[in-house]
Amino acid sequence: MSNFRFTRADNFPPIVKNLIIINVLVFLAQSAFDQEYHITEKLGLWPVESENFRPYQIVTHMFTHGGVGHIFFNMFGLWMFGKTLENVWQAKRFLFFYLACGLGAAFAHMAVDYFHYKDLFAYARFLTDAGQDDVAFRLLNSSVGPTIGASGAIMGIFAAFAYTFPNTELYIMLIPVPVKAKWAVLGMVAIDLFSGIGKFSGDNVAHFAHLGGALTGFILVYIWNKTNRKSLY
Repeated sequence: MSNFRFTRADNFPPIVKNLIIINVLVFLAQSAFDQEYHITEKLGLWPVESENFRPYQIVTHMFTHGGVGHIFFNMFGLWMFGKTLENVWQAKRFLFFYLACGLGAAFAHMAVDYFHYKDLFAYARFLTDAGQDDVAFRLLNSSVGPTIGASGAIMGIFAAFAYTFPNTELYIMLIPVPVKAKWAVLGMVAIDLFSGIGKFSGDNVAHFAHLGGALTGFILVYIWNKTNRKSLY
């Protein structure tokens, strides 16, 4: 007798479900207690030269968000594409992948931030040494803030989905025809790269964190596909 069993894909696999729950709970805590306990400032990722930087922020920043739209689109992307990957890979591999992409995003963003703010922090130290601590504080307070959001990890999921299911057709807002996953994600990467290099005024999106997450996701899924072709479809 055959032992084959048909297993229907889980629409809310455990890691995706619990990640969404954790993100929503942290967002509710931010909304309710931020003014009193400064949750966003403590959990968000600050530049390494900032006195507010703590190593744990490399992980915690990916569970914080800046608004309803921010968390909605991130969690929708996690559910929409993450559930498929978790059903294929199973829970442990998917959780490792998600956290690795978030860490890859954090390190890419930190590297870019270091060079971006290097001169600013040097000038602030000069002002402090000159006895102008209040001026240095106002300068940094008005120029530097924490980075928050799961977008880097989500971009890793997008990259993995596009690599694994490249010809899946997606319907994207404002585009009247379906777009294959591989072209949609390449377009997103191109937009992040262009926007990150361009440094447009008023753009507060961490584009290089997105790129770091996408690159980490692509590298992981490429390695897994090379070492075990049966793991991807």
